[in-house]
Amino acid sequence: MRGGEKCLEIVCRHFPQASLYCLLAVPETVSPAIRKMNIVTSPLQQLPGVRRYYRYMLPLMPWAVQQLKIDEDVDLVLSFSHAVAKNIQIPANAIHICYCFTPMRYAWDCRDQYFGPKGPLASSRPFWKRAPDQYLLNPLRNEILDRICEWDRRASHRVSHFVAISKTIADRIQRSYNRTSQVIYPPVDTNFYTPHHSTQREEFYLCVSALVPYKRIDLAIQASQRMGRELIIIGDGSHRLKLERMAGPQVKFLHWRSNEELRSYLRRCRALLFPGLEDFGIVPVEAQACGTPVIAYHRGGVSETLLAASEERKGTGVFFDQQSPESLVRAMSWLEQHPERLAGNLARKNSLRFQTARFEAQLLNCLEQVTGQVPSGSRLNTPLRKAG
Repeated sequence: MRGGEKCLEIVCRHFPQASLYCLLAVPETVSPAIRKMNIVTSPLQQLPGVRRYYRYMLPLMPWAVQQLKIDEDVDLVLSFSHAVAKNIQIPANAIHICYCFTPMRYAWDCRDQYFGPKGPLASSRPFWKRAPDQYLLNPLRNEILDRICEWDRRASHRVSHFVAISKTIADRIQRSYNRTSQVIYPPVDTNFYTPHHSTQREEFYLCVSALVPYKRIDLAIQASQRMGRELIIIGDGSHRLKLERMAGPQVKFLHWRSNEELRSYLRRCRALLFPGLEDFGIVPVEAQACGTPVIAYHRGGVSETLLAASEERKGTGVFFDQQSPESLVRAMSWLEQHPERLAGNLARKNSLRFQTARFEAQLLNCLEQVTGQVPSGSRLNTPLRKAG
């Protein structure tokens, strides 16, 4: 239940009669509202153990999404897409609204971080392991990704209306597809993530993230080591072992934790470290909802959700301008030297701009404007039978 699933869950509650189309599903990992849907999956679902290696199926995803067939009597298709979901073939007269998390990141903007030998952790590999990637695999991989990008650009014309999760993604949609989009920020559960005034702040820094290269958790580890500060990392992913090998004794790795445990860590940490370039970034807003300051790389969606503190004004966090340990250390040092410039009550107030009720109202209003139909209660006031 990461950011995309949290958006999907809200729509499933409003339209329980809809059908849900996806490349593959792991029902036990999602909420009851999603599990109850009529779920239709692609042929990828039939591959043994696919949940363990689905990321490597990227070259097959354009084909797989074409195998999903939406009934011809469907009036509205609402896609939640970070890769190929928006490229599903729709009935001739249907309206297609795409809530776009990003044009597929690993094909358009982050090839090296996902596939290439130039990722932030790749330099630790010996040459004989890097060479096959550099001289044999990369040219073939890039050719495949170039073709996927061209297919993605053409197929984007199947979308009637784009809705972006941030201004950052609206700009990316414009660059990739030459399309404009409305911005509706994702929902944050500010009723659950709240301050606890009897909880005392402790000295440790916190990262909450999938452990993959583009998240740049390596920067948080290096900066914490240089400052001699305790760092707790909550999350898991393909680069966990590499990160553990570079970490010292003051870095503690935890697997994913329950929402209640995560909230407890957010309430107690000195600050949340957010060193990656993110499309939106729900965790920094959850941290602010708990009254917790955030130290973040000054690009991407977090630049739209964080109020920078300075010597002239109070704020909800501190930005650093370069993805380097030195730049992050400077930001951490400034926060430690100016704790009075970080205002927990301001952080809480700022987080309420992204509360769940706002997302619901804006998305349903978008559907009304586009379709001319007024959503009410848990379903549309129309004969709409299914929505993909």
